[in-house]
Amino acid sequence: MKKKISLKGRLKLYMMWPLYMCLLLLPAVVSMYFFNEMAGYIMTGVFVVYIVIAIILFCGLRKKVLRSIVNFAMDYDDVQRKLINEFELPYALLDGQGNMLWMNDRMRDLFNMSVISDKNIMTYLPEIKKEAFQVEENRTEIEACYADKDYRVVFEKINIEHLEGIENLIGTVEHESYLYAVYLFDETTINWYKKENYEQQMVAGLIYIDNYDEALESVESVRRSLLEALIDRKINKYISGMDGISRKLEKDKYLIVMKRKYLDMLKEDKFSILDEVKTVNIGNEIAVTLSIGIGIDKDKYLTACEHARVAIDLALGRGGDQAVIKEGENIRYFGGKSKQVEKNTRVKARVKAHALRELFENNDKVIIMGHKIGDADSFGSAIGIYRAAKSMGKRSHIVVNEITTSVRPMIEGFINNPEYDADMFLNVNEAVNTVDDATVVVVVDVNRPSYTECPELLKLSQSIVVLDHHRQSSEIIENAVLSYIEPYASSASEMVAEILQYIGDNIKMRPAEADAMYAGIVIDTNNFVDKTGVRTFEAAAFLRRNGADVSRVRKMFRDDVNEYKARAEIVQNAEVFSEHFVISECNSEKLESPTVVAAQAANELLNINGVKASFVLTMFNNTVYISARSIDEVNVQIIMEQLGGGGHMSIAGAQLTGVTIEEGKDLLKGIVKRMLEEGDI
Repeated sequence: MKKKISLKGRLKLYMMWPLYMCLLLLPAVVSMYFFNEMAGYIMTGVFVVYIVIAIILFCGLRKKVLRSIVNFAMDYDDVQRKLINEFELPYALLDGQGNMLWMNDRMRDLFNMSVISDKNIMTYLPEIKKEAFQVEENRTEIEACYADKDYRVVFEKINIEHLEGIENLIGTVEHESYLYAVYLFDETTINWYKKENYEQQMVAGLIYIDNYDEALESVESVRRSLLEALIDRKINKYISGMDGISRKLEKDKYLIVMKRKYLDMLKEDKFSILDEVKTVNIGNEIAVTLSIGIGIDKDKYLTACEHARVAIDLALGRGGDQAVIKEGENIRYFGGKSKQVEKNTRVKARVKAHALRELFENNDKVIIMGHKIGDADSFGSAIGIYRAAKSMGKRSHIVVNEITTSVRPMIEGFINNPEYDADMFLNVNEAVNTVDDATVVVVVDVNRPSYTECPELLKLSQSIVVLDHHRQSSEIIENAVLSYIEPYASSASEMVAEILQYIGDNIKMRPAEADAMYAGIVIDTNNFVDKTGVRTFEAAAFLRRNGADVSRVRKMFRDDVNEYKARAEIVQNAEVFSEHFVISECNSEKLESPTVVAAQAANELLNINGVKASFVLTMFNNTVYISARSIDEVNVQIIMEQLGGGGHMSIAGAQLTGVTIEEGKDLLKGIVKRMLEEGDI
């Protein structure tokens, strides 16, 4: 049965309103007969004429109106198709696999296609993956590049079920419920402006000469001005080559300003100025080294300068001869491969000792803590600070939460000893309850808050002192009122021994205390082999004069038979990788302190000919501990920093959570391999 085309809706109402008016006029015509019969006849005649004209107009115009509407609809459809085809924005319809079902002229011109093709869009834009057609969102955006132009590709889902009759038009969809409309927005120009804006940002930096005085003293006086001039020339030439400005602030300090795009060149160059300045040699016995701090902030130059100051402090705190870049919370390190040179002057130690004395005098209590899983050095340095505080009549406590095998031989000489207070040692809970506003918290042998024995103490005390010999990382104790960090020192016990010589004249150490500090130096220097300088032996001599006994210290650290066997097993199972690196694992079963055994074994592995660095991993308390050791050819600290750890150039470590030992090995090997390829080690 055929259906006629008819008017509907508002258009029908609009066309028929004259006929509806007849219903309103009819009562008016009838009422006229009640007033005047002649007027009623006249109104009746007018009414009849109106009805005839309305019917003629409705019937005569209806077909013309319908014809015009149909013609308009057809013309509108053609215009719409033409607009889409000639739309300036590349546009296409895809099926669920990315095959192009339809595209407009701009899309065909872009892909140089003369006719519509069923090729997959991923053929032209490889940045688009199959996953883009599997997301639940109705709109997805992807960045892509084609023909040297950048595009923002926008996908929009189209539900086929909502499109009547679509199944008769696209049978190749194979019952998929969605089509995808894709638009390509050319963002080449805006990306170019973004890049320009990024590259034109100004960065501030500071350059310090680490060993300015020492280098000048090692050369003849008549050549000192020449050495200064050569260093200035090297720095100025290097910075000007990056279109930057360098200005000398003091004899050994420079301010630099440059565009950010050249900073990326410095990163790729790995700050070659660090090595270039070492080639300056006019008879000076000590090579000149630099520390560089770069600060970045896209909004404020003042903040960038502040970041530069923090970065240079980090570079100096890590031993110098390196560059540090700080942008917000992100920090990157470059260089730091050379060995720190010990400073013969003790001026800094004397100044820090006097400052520490003032802090003790202005407070009532002193709480000392080292790092978690304490060792001989953290315990020995804590004992030294304890003696200094007690000599001033202050209540003093040492936080020891867990007694390890490396500490037990020393701590037994203090526990239940009538010469010492019963509350000399506190656990974490007792320490938290003891601290108050008149308490000084002294942190020894560690400068990372998360590694301390009780991080909560750092939040409870207003007076915090940090004494450490490890290189600083981006994680630091920020609210310390006194910080004394010297990476060149062999141990924290050595630093405390120097402080004790200046902090007061009436300090008398007891033999057990001197033994503990001497043991800390012996263990951290591997029996005076590693990182040992003139001041190390002077500190050891001071402790010997105060009663330290070498034989007693040696007896304290004789090995348990199980530990000795475990160490031998570690060496036996060691695996060589990348030619000069050794890795092994320590079985923590039957060992009270496997981390100590792992560190000892790592030292043993360095005795193998050709080994540049050794790594021993052990699982302890659901955490993988890595002990890294080297002699002088490899900086193991920067390797451990890649794993979130740190330490010294030759002694470092890291802790990994949520991984197995095998996964830790693979991760470590991958990092070493990458750093070797990039020339970082």
